[in-house]
Amino acid sequence: MDVDTAARTTTDVTDAVSEAVVTDRAFLETVLSGALARGHVLLEDVPGTGKTLTARSLANALGLEFTRIQFTPDLLPADITGSHVYDADTESFDFNPGPVFANVVLADEINRAPPKTQAALLEAMEEGQVSVDGETRQLPDPFFVIATQNPVEQEGTFRLPEAQRDRFAVKADIGYPDRGGERELIDRRADRTTTTPEVSQVVEDDALARLQTVPETVTVADGVRDYVVDVGRATREDDRVEVGVSPRGIQKLFEVARARAVVHGRDYVTPDDVKQVARPVLVHRLVLTGQANVEQTDAADVVADVLDRVDVPAVS
Repeated sequence: MDVDTAARTTTDVTDAVSEAVVTDRAFLETVLSGALARGHVLLEDVPGTGKTLTARSLANALGLEFTRIQFTPDLLPADITGSHVYDADTESFDFNPGPVFANVVLADEINRAPPKTQAALLEAMEEGQVSVDGETRQLPDPFFVIATQNPVEQEGTFRLPEAQRDRFAVKADIGYPDRGGERELIDRRADRTTTTPEVSQVVEDDALARLQTVPETVTVADGVRDYVVDVGRATREDDRVEVGVSPRGIQKLFEVARARAVVHGRDYVTPDDVKQVARPVLVHRLVLTGQANVEQTDAADVVADVLDRVDVPAVS
Protein backbone atom coordinates (compact mmCIF):
# COMPACT_ATOMS: atom_id res chain seq x y z
CA MET A 1 0.00 0.00 0.00
CA ASP A 2 1.37 3.42 -0.96
CA VAL A 3 0.82 6.71 0.86
CA ASP A 4 -1.97 7.94 -1.43
CA THR A 5 -3.94 4.71 -0.99
CA ALA A 6 -3.35 4.80 2.75
CA ALA A 7 -4.59 8.41 2.96
CA ARG A 8 -7.79 7.51 1.07
CA THR A 9 -8.31 4.49 3.32
CA THR A 10 -7.91 6.53 6.51
CA THR A 11 -10.32 9.12 5.11
CA ASP A 12 -12.91 6.40 4.50
CA VAL A 13 -12.47 5.11 8.06
CA THR A 14 -12.70 8.60 9.55
CA ASP A 15 -15.82 9.36 7.52
CA ALA A 16 -17.47 6.14 8.69
CA VAL A 17 -16.69 6.77 12.37
CA SER A 18 -17.90 10.37 12.01
CA GLU A 19 -21.32 9.03 11.04
CA ALA A 20 -21.63 7.58 14.54
CA VAL A 21 -19.54 9.88 16.72
CA VAL A 22 -20.18 13.62 16.77
CA THR A 23 -16.74 15.02 17.47
CA ASP A 24 -13.92 17.05 16.01
CA ARG A 25 -12.30 15.38 13.00
CA ALA A 26 -8.83 16.15 14.37
CA PHE A 27 -9.64 13.96 17.38
CA LEU A 28 -10.45 10.97 15.16
CA GLU A 29 -7.28 11.56 13.14
CA THR A 30 -5.26 11.54 16.36
CA VAL A 31 -6.76 8.20 17.42
CA LEU A 32 -6.17 6.74 13.97
CA SER A 33 -2.59 8.04 13.93
CA GLY A 34 -1.98 6.21 17.19
CA ALA A 35 -3.24 2.98 15.59
CA LEU A 36 -1.10 3.46 12.48
CA ALA A 37 1.94 4.01 14.69
CA ARG A 38 1.30 0.58 16.29
CA GLY A 39 0.52 2.33 19.55
CA HIS A 40 -2.32 2.39 22.05
CA VAL A 41 -4.67 5.24 22.89
CA LEU A 42 -5.88 6.61 26.23
CA LEU A 43 -9.17 8.52 26.05
CA GLU A 44 -9.88 10.75 29.02
CA ASP A 45 -13.08 12.73 29.29
CA VAL A 46 -16.33 13.07 31.19
CA PRO A 47 -19.02 10.38 30.77
CA GLY A 48 -21.34 10.53 27.79
CA THR A 49 -18.99 12.13 25.28
CA GLY A 50 -18.62 9.03 23.09
CA LYS A 51 -15.40 7.33 24.21
CA THR A 52 -16.81 3.79 24.09
CA LEU A 53 -18.69 4.51 20.87
CA THR A 54 -15.49 5.78 19.26
CA ALA A 55 -13.62 2.57 20.08
CA ARG A 56 -16.38 0.27 18.86
CA SER A 57 -17.01 2.29 15.69
CA LEU A 58 -13.32 2.32 14.79
CA ALA A 59 -13.08 -1.45 15.19
CA ASN A 60 -16.20 -1.98 13.07
CA ALA A 61 -15.00 0.36 10.31
CA LEU A 62 -11.68 -1.50 10.16
CA GLY A 63 -13.35 -4.91 10.26
CA LEU A 64 -11.50 -5.97 13.40
CA GLU A 65 -12.53 -8.24 16.26
CA PHE A 66 -13.58 -6.08 19.20
CA THR A 67 -13.93 -6.81 22.91
CA ARG A 68 -14.86 -4.54 25.79
CA ILE A 69 -13.57 -5.01 29.35
CA GLN A 70 -15.41 -3.09 32.05
CA PHE A 71 -12.77 -2.41 34.70
CA THR A 72 -14.07 -2.64 38.27
CA PRO A 73 -12.38 -2.78 41.70
CA ASP A 74 -12.96 -6.56 41.94
CA LEU A 75 -11.56 -7.38 38.47
CA LEU A 76 -8.72 -9.92 38.54
CA PRO A 77 -5.79 -10.28 36.11
CA ALA A 78 -7.14 -13.66 34.98
CA ASP A 79 -10.37 -11.91 33.97
CA ILE A 80 -8.30 -10.12 31.33
CA THR A 81 -5.69 -12.63 30.22
CA GLY A 82 -7.71 -15.83 30.65
CA SER A 83 -7.02 -18.91 32.76
CA HIS A 84 -6.89 -22.70 32.71
CA VAL A 85 -10.24 -24.39 33.30
CA TYR A 86 -10.65 -28.02 34.27
CA ASP A 87 -12.45 -30.15 31.69
CA ALA A 88 -14.10 -33.12 33.39
CA ASP A 89 -14.52 -34.99 30.09
CA THR A 90 -10.82 -34.98 29.23
CA GLU A 91 -9.65 -34.77 32.85
CA SER A 92 -7.27 -32.00 31.91
CA PHE A 93 -6.93 -28.22 32.20
CA ASP A 94 -7.68 -26.28 29.02
CA PHE A 95 -6.79 -22.65 28.50
CA ASN A 96 -9.78 -20.33 28.24
CA PRO A 97 -8.62 -17.13 26.49
CA GLY A 98 -9.60 -13.85 28.11
CA PRO A 99 -11.07 -10.81 26.36
CA VAL A 100 -7.59 -9.45 25.68
CA PHE A 101 -7.35 -11.91 22.77
CA ALA A 102 -8.88 -9.58 20.20
CA ASN A 103 -7.66 -7.04 17.65
CA VAL A 104 -9.18 -4.01 19.39
CA VAL A 105 -9.57 -4.15 23.17
CA LEU A 106 -11.52 -1.45 24.96
CA ALA A 107 -10.34 -1.11 28.57
CA ASP A 108 -13.31 0.88 29.80
CA GLU A 109 -12.70 3.00 32.90
CA ILE A 110 -9.28 1.45 33.34
CA ASN A 111 -8.56 3.47 36.48
CA ARG A 112 -11.34 1.69 38.39
CA ALA A 113 -9.33 -1.55 38.60
CA PRO A 114 -6.52 -2.04 41.17
CA PRO A 115 -2.87 -1.74 40.03
CA LYS A 116 -2.36 -5.53 39.88
CA THR A 117 -5.15 -5.83 37.31
CA GLN A 118 -4.00 -2.75 35.39
CA ALA A 119 -0.54 -4.33 35.18
CA ALA A 120 -2.05 -7.38 33.45
CA LEU A 121 -2.22 -5.20 30.35
CA LEU A 122 1.43 -4.12 30.51
CA GLU A 123 2.93 -7.19 28.83
CA ALA A 124 0.09 -7.34 26.33
CA MET A 125 0.50 -3.71 25.30
CA GLU A 126 4.28 -3.77 25.09
CA GLU A 127 5.05 -7.29 23.85
CA GLY A 128 1.84 -8.35 22.11
CA GLN A 129 1.67 -11.47 24.27
CA VAL A 130 0.42 -12.73 27.63
CA SER A 131 1.96 -15.23 30.05
CA VAL A 132 -0.36 -17.47 32.06
CA ASP A 133 0.87 -20.27 34.32
CA GLY A 134 4.32 -20.15 32.77
CA GLU A 135 3.07 -20.37 29.17
CA THR A 136 3.38 -17.46 26.75
CA ARG A 137 0.69 -16.93 24.13
CA GLN A 138 0.78 -14.49 21.25
CA LEU A 139 -2.03 -12.00 20.82
CA PRO A 140 -3.71 -11.37 17.46
CA ASP A 141 -1.98 -9.09 14.99
CA PRO A 142 -2.87 -6.26 14.78
CA PHE A 143 -3.46 -5.62 18.49
CA PHE A 144 -4.68 -2.24 19.67
CA VAL A 145 -5.79 -1.11 23.13
CA ILE A 146 -8.10 1.84 23.67
CA ALA A 147 -8.43 2.68 27.35
CA THR A 148 -10.85 5.20 28.83
CA GLN A 149 -10.96 6.98 32.13
CA ASN A 150 -13.16 9.56 33.78
CA PRO A 151 -11.11 12.52 35.09
CA VAL A 152 -13.95 13.91 37.22
CA GLU A 153 -15.13 11.13 39.53
CA GLN A 154 -12.10 9.87 41.46
CA GLU A 155 -13.84 7.97 44.28
CA GLY A 156 -12.98 4.28 44.11
CA THR A 157 -10.36 4.75 41.39
CA PHE A 158 -6.67 3.88 41.13
CA ARG A 159 -4.49 6.40 39.31
CA LEU A 160 -2.57 4.90 36.42
CA PRO A 161 1.13 4.69 37.34
CA GLU A 162 3.67 6.44 35.12
CA ALA A 163 4.89 3.13 33.67
CA GLN A 164 1.37 2.30 32.52
CA ARG A 165 0.70 5.74 31.04
CA ASP A 166 3.97 5.58 29.12
CA ARG A 167 2.62 2.52 27.28
CA PHE A 168 0.05 4.67 25.51
CA ALA A 169 1.23 6.31 22.30
CA VAL A 170 -1.32 9.12 22.56
CA LYS A 171 -3.79 10.51 25.06
CA ALA A 172 -6.78 12.25 23.50
CA ASP A 173 -9.74 14.22 24.82
CA ILE A 174 -13.04 14.17 22.96
CA GLY A 175 -14.51 17.23 24.64
CA TYR A 176 -18.06 18.51 24.45
CA PRO A 177 -19.44 19.13 20.95
CA ASP A 178 -20.53 22.64 20.10
CA ARG A 179 -24.21 23.55 19.95
CA GLY A 180 -24.46 22.55 16.31
CA GLY A 181 -22.87 19.20 17.07
CA GLU A 182 -25.31 18.46 19.88
CA ARG A 183 -28.24 19.43 17.66
CA GLU A 184 -26.86 17.06 15.00
CA LEU A 185 -26.73 14.34 17.67
CA ILE A 186 -30.44 14.83 18.34
CA ASP A 187 -31.29 14.83 14.64
CA ARG A 188 -29.38 11.59 14.08
CA ARG A 189 -31.19 9.94 16.98
CA ALA A 190 -34.56 11.03 15.61
CA ASP A 191 -33.79 9.43 12.22
CA ARG A 192 -33.11 5.94 13.57
CA THR A 193 -34.93 3.43 15.74
CA THR A 194 -31.88 2.10 17.63
CA THR A 195 -30.36 3.91 20.58
CA THR A 196 -26.79 3.25 19.45
CA PRO A 197 -25.58 3.86 15.87
CA GLU A 198 -23.82 1.04 14.04
CA VAL A 199 -20.81 1.48 11.76
CA SER A 200 -20.21 -0.97 8.92
CA GLN A 201 -16.84 -2.21 7.72
CA VAL A 202 -15.49 0.09 5.00
CA VAL A 203 -12.09 -1.48 4.29
CA GLU A 204 -10.63 -4.90 3.59
CA ASP A 205 -10.02 -7.28 6.48
CA ASP A 206 -6.24 -6.75 6.55
CA ALA A 207 -6.40 -2.99 6.04
CA LEU A 208 -4.97 -1.95 9.41
CA ALA A 209 -2.05 -4.38 9.18
CA ARG A 210 -1.18 -2.95 5.76
CA LEU A 211 -1.74 0.64 6.90
CA GLN A 212 0.72 0.14 9.75
CA THR A 213 3.52 -0.60 7.28
CA VAL A 214 3.10 2.67 5.38
CA PRO A 215 4.60 5.06 7.99
CA GLU A 216 7.82 3.04 7.78
CA THR A 217 8.22 4.37 4.21
CA VAL A 218 7.79 8.03 5.18
CA THR A 219 10.85 10.26 4.87
CA VAL A 220 11.95 12.25 7.91
CA ALA A 221 14.69 14.80 7.24
CA ASP A 222 17.64 15.09 9.61
CA GLY A 223 16.47 18.51 10.75
CA VAL A 224 13.04 17.16 11.70
CA ARG A 225 14.63 14.21 13.51
CA ASP A 226 16.74 16.63 15.53
CA TYR A 227 13.61 18.67 16.24
CA VAL A 228 11.81 15.62 17.63
CA VAL A 229 14.73 14.88 19.96
CA ASP A 230 15.11 18.51 21.03
CA VAL A 231 11.41 18.84 21.89
CA GLY A 232 11.49 15.70 24.01
CA ARG A 233 14.70 16.65 25.82
CA ALA A 234 13.45 20.19 26.46
CA THR A 235 10.67 18.81 28.66
CA ARG A 236 13.32 17.48 31.06
CA GLU A 237 14.87 20.93 31.42
CA ASP A 238 11.66 22.71 32.43
CA ASP A 239 11.65 23.75 36.09
CA ARG A 240 8.01 22.69 36.44
CA VAL A 241 8.76 19.11 35.39
CA GLU A 242 10.09 16.49 37.79
CA VAL A 243 10.25 13.67 35.23
CA GLY A 244 10.36 14.58 31.57
CA VAL A 245 9.63 12.57 28.45
CA SER A 246 11.33 9.17 28.32
CA PRO A 247 13.36 7.92 25.34
CA ARG A 248 10.34 5.76 24.48
CA GLY A 249 8.21 8.91 24.46
CA ILE A 250 10.58 10.58 21.99
CA GLN A 251 10.38 7.51 19.78
CA LYS A 252 6.58 7.59 19.94
CA LEU A 253 6.60 11.28 18.98
CA PHE A 254 8.63 10.33 15.90
CA GLU A 255 6.34 7.41 15.01
CA VAL A 256 3.05 9.26 15.49
CA ALA A 257 4.35 12.23 13.47
CA ARG A 258 5.05 9.82 10.60
CA ALA A 259 1.58 8.33 10.95
CA ARG A 260 -0.01 11.80 10.84
CA ALA A 261 1.87 12.53 7.62
CA VAL A 262 0.33 9.39 6.10
CA VAL A 263 -3.17 10.37 7.25
CA HIS A 264 -2.67 13.69 5.46
CA GLY A 265 -1.39 12.03 2.29
CA ARG A 266 2.30 12.96 2.51
CA ASP A 267 5.36 10.74 2.27
CA TYR A 268 7.44 13.15 4.35
CA VAL A 269 7.15 14.66 7.84
CA THR A 270 7.06 18.41 8.44
CA PRO A 271 7.79 20.24 11.71
CA ASP A 272 4.08 21.03 11.84
CA ASP A 273 3.33 17.29 12.05
CA VAL A 274 5.53 17.14 15.13
CA LYS A 275 3.82 20.18 16.65
CA GLN A 276 0.32 18.82 16.03
CA VAL A 277 0.99 15.48 17.72
CA ALA A 278 3.24 16.76 20.49
CA ARG A 279 0.41 17.46 22.93
CA PRO A 280 -1.38 14.06 22.68
CA VAL A 281 1.94 12.19 22.67
CA LEU A 282 3.79 14.03 25.44
CA VAL A 283 1.33 15.46 27.97
CA HIS A 284 0.49 12.22 29.76
CA ARG A 285 4.19 11.33 30.07
CA LEU A 286 5.16 14.38 32.13
CA VAL A 287 5.38 14.24 35.92
CA LEU A 288 5.13 17.76 37.32
CA THR A 289 6.81 18.98 40.50
CA GLY A 290 4.86 19.41 43.71
CA GLN A 291 5.10 23.18 43.38
CA ALA A 292 3.70 23.04 39.86
CA ASN A 293 0.78 20.94 41.08
CA VAL A 294 0.10 23.42 43.89
CA GLU A 295 0.07 26.21 41.32
CA GLN A 296 -2.32 24.07 39.22
CA THR A 297 0.05 24.03 36.28
CA ASP A 298 -1.27 22.10 33.29
CA ALA A 299 1.12 19.69 31.54
CA ALA A 300 -0.34 20.87 28.23
CA ASP A 301 0.92 24.38 29.00
CA VAL A 302 4.39 22.97 29.59
CA VAL A 303 4.36 21.26 26.19
CA ALA A 304 3.11 24.46 24.54
CA ASP A 305 5.92 26.46 26.13
CA VAL A 306 8.48 23.88 25.04
CA LEU A 307 7.26 24.11 21.45
CA ASP A 308 7.59 27.88 21.64
CA ARG A 309 11.17 27.66 22.93
CA VAL A 310 12.63 25.02 20.65
CA ASP A 311 13.83 26.33 17.30
CA VAL A 312 11.84 25.01 14.35
CA PRO A 313 14.05 23.70 11.55
CA ALA A 314 13.78 24.96 8.00
CA VAL A 315 12.86 22.02 5.79
CA SER A 316 12.88 22.26 2.01
